[in-house]
Amino acid sequence: MAAGLVLVGVAACGGDGQSADDGKGGKASGEASGNPAEGPSVAASTSAAGPAPLTVDRLTAASLTDGERVGAYTASEYALGAPLGDDYTADPAVCQPLVSLAKGATAFDPVAEVQRKADIPDEMLGLTVSVQLRSYTAPDATGVMKALATAGRECAGGFTEDRALARATYLKVEPATAPDVGDEARAYRFTILDVKGTLKLYEYLTVVRSGSTTLSFRAEITGTKDVGGVPDEIVQAQWQKFRSVAGEAAEKP
Repeated sequence: MAAGLVLVGVAACGGDGQSADDGKGGKASGEASGNPAEGPSVAASTSAAGPAPLTVDRLTAASLTDGERVGAYTASEYALGAPLGDDYTADPAVCQPLVSLAKGATAFDPVAEVQRKADIPDEMLGLTVSVQLRSYTAPDATGVMKALATAGRECAGGFTEDRALARATYLKVEPATAPDVGDEARAYRFTILDVKGTLKLYEYLTVVRSGSTTLSFRAEITGTKDVGGVPDEIVQAQWQKFRSVAGEAAEKP
């Protein structure tokens, strides 16, 4: 992942976006959809709150697989553990969902999660997209998206990301174009200073909720190039893979 390189000479990681309830142009479907449809491919037990959370096995089946090609990109698993874990924190704390949605990032912890990445193997300093699928109880998944919306709104003027070896200064959090998939989706563009305080870096975060599952995409590049957003082909490939496993529960209402 490019973040490993960025730790040495650059401070990075982040995103900002829009939502149905933050007044920044996000999708509104998540607020009006009610319970997601239930299908035979979703975990068998359901409740009034919606389908049961997908298990690790189901999330794994729904994720991009090691070696899978998506246009110019290749999906793979993280050899040394998932990025953006609980050692990545934000100051102020309300901004934490923009840094990481790992356990403890919000009041709603995932039941299961799977981590992947997509990049161009021959480009050592090229674009890397972290792809993270997390399942929750249905009310908790909605709560995560609301916490993300609050962070995007309250941290628009910037915040600090702390990690083991570096601090990243986020100068700005702006809405980006969210994909038209899922029950709701939010996307953000981050402007970040490098550790020397001289170069501006750009990263993007997109989070999609479908029922009780979130699909998170974080795009970063080592350098000052603005890539313009998370590549749509990666979002769409992961979304279609997820739908094929989650069935009717992943359908838009």
